[in-house]
Amino acid sequence: MAEKIKKVGVAGAGTMGAGIAQVFAQAGLAVILYDVNSAQLEKAKAEITKNLESALVKNKISESDKKSTLANITFSSDIQSLKCDLILEAILEKLEPKKELFQKLAAINSEKTVFATNTSSIPITRIARDIPHPQRVIGIHFFNPAHLMRLVEIITGAETSDEVVLAIKELVIQIGKTPILCKDSPGFIVNRVARHYYVESLKLLEEKVTSQENIDALMESAGFKMGPFKLMDHIGNDINFSVTSSLFESFHYDPKFRPSRIQQQKVDAGHLGKKSGKGFYDYQK
Repeated sequence: MAEKIKKVGVAGAGTMGAGIAQVFAQAGLAVILYDVNSAQLEKAKAEITKNLESALVKNKISESDKKSTLANITFSSDIQSLKCDLILEAILEKLEPKKELFQKLAAINSEKTVFATNTSSIPITRIARDIPHPQRVIGIHFFNPAHLMRLVEIITGAETSDEVVLAIKELVIQIGKTPILCKDSPGFIVNRVARHYYVESLKLLEEKVTSQENIDALMESAGFKMGPFKLMDHIGNDINFSVTSSLFESFHYDPKFRPSRIQQQKVDAGHLGKKSGKGFYDYQK
């Protein structure tokens, strides 16, 4: 079945969507990157071009590779263009918008089109519910930055077919990533393990044990490439807070997953991190 996936649609042209589109395009697949916001599509195109130029300078790709990758991507704000063999959504981390998108896509695609979600915390089974042919719905969770991070979680819902799982596993290997299979549980593997990297660090800050700079420096000296506060700013505080809130709810409000009031305040103030110019650190200096 993997060999039948020739055309891939990516819904959502944010940082993750753009990175995922680049990965598939570099592997030689035809890609349609869709977003309702045409300005976001222009931003995504610029970001992909920048990534490819950086790889070119480092001699990781050739000029021909760069040109063919960009040629493989069609940028579109017309949902009718999303008629593909595989469609992966990377939109808002909320259940209802994801379900609404797949319901619209189901109306214009065949029942054999595989629907995938890049969600990092919402159960696949909940997303697949009420979607026609839920056996074709699966989780394909890339990590940021998608064009560099090799790990990809493949998450099966209650009704995901074995055929779809095998096809997606083969496809992930084909695009040069390392797949790990996991069942549909809150946070899957990586976000469940990593959540306390953020939550406990935020608790230390809330309790005024030490500064965010000291916490970041300590974790980096222990071998982490980025301290928790730098990483939250890189991911986006809105996204990180949303994932923590989702896990908090999924684990029936277990206190160990409680979202931080400090991070909520950052989100409320629009201090989302690098993308807004300010988060736990100031990027406007």
